[in-house]
Amino acid sequence: MSSRFGLIKTSLIFVLVLVCILVWTIPAGAPEEFLTVSFLDVGQGDSIHVVTPDGFEVLVDGGSSATVLRQLSTTRSFFDRKIDLMVATHPDTDHVGGLVDVLDRYQVTNIMMTGVSNEATAALAFAKAAGSEPGASLIEAKAGQIIRLGASTTLRVLSPRGGVENWQSNNASIILQLVYGDIEFMLTGDAPASIENYLVGTEGDSLRSEVLKLGHHGSKTSTSKEFLEAVAPDFAVVSAGAQNRYGHPNREVVDRVNQFDVNLVSTAELGNIVFKSDGQKVWLTE
Repeated sequence: MSSRFGLIKTSLIFVLVLVCILVWTIPAGAPEEFLTVSFLDVGQGDSIHVVTPDGFEVLVDGGSSATVLRQLSTTRSFFDRKIDLMVATHPDTDHVGGLVDVLDRYQVTNIMMTGVSNEATAALAFAKAAGSEPGASLIEAKAGQIIRLGASTTLRVLSPRGGVENWQSNNASIILQLVYGDIEFMLTGDAPASIENYLVGTEGDSLRSEVLKLGHHGSKTSTSKEFLEAVAPDFAVVSAGAQNRYGHPNREVVDRVNQFDVNLVSTAELGNIVFKSDGQKVWLTE
């Protein structure tokens, strides 16, 4: 770790680092009729915006640029300038680059990240912006944490487990399961198959989720057969740019998903992908 990054990182005050349950009791906004989960079209990157029925707002990743601001404006009121929880799944540019712009525009109450380092310009800029966000609580993600978003919705942190300072960035991705009633969303960052399969062995049937965001934008490094069997999703989401130079999603991954009779949707083809749920079923909006 460079001394520059070390100074930035040590300046961050991680509160509730080892706390397993975080409870917010004051609703962040007006109650909603449904849970809304929007996979934002930020090009070749990830960004997911969640609004719970209790009015809490969560942003998981922000793509690589200020494009996320334009997409957020389509999912929320112009006058809404508060985000209750921001999650940076790992410090790669296509996940944290746009979060700097979000921190500049919005009031963010809680920021979750991993302890892994990255010396890329965007990662250093995000670490600095997060550390100076007024009033924000900084949380280092640890498997086993349960984040309560009001009375009806929770986020389970499934990974990473243990210290990640020397891990490869993708391996340290924060994996989240969003739970609302009988409906679950599995959000995997760029986690590779080795991490997926570890979770299959440790979590088993609890991985089952109606919606799965394919790991690493549909790369061949993720979405193992074993993980697909365990999650058993109805929908699989690819967050990738149109005609991206990486060839995401990988053809083998697409074929594997199709073998499980899963409805595969992509931001490259549809733009923003918005799901609604009443806690008993989940559906794509038009």
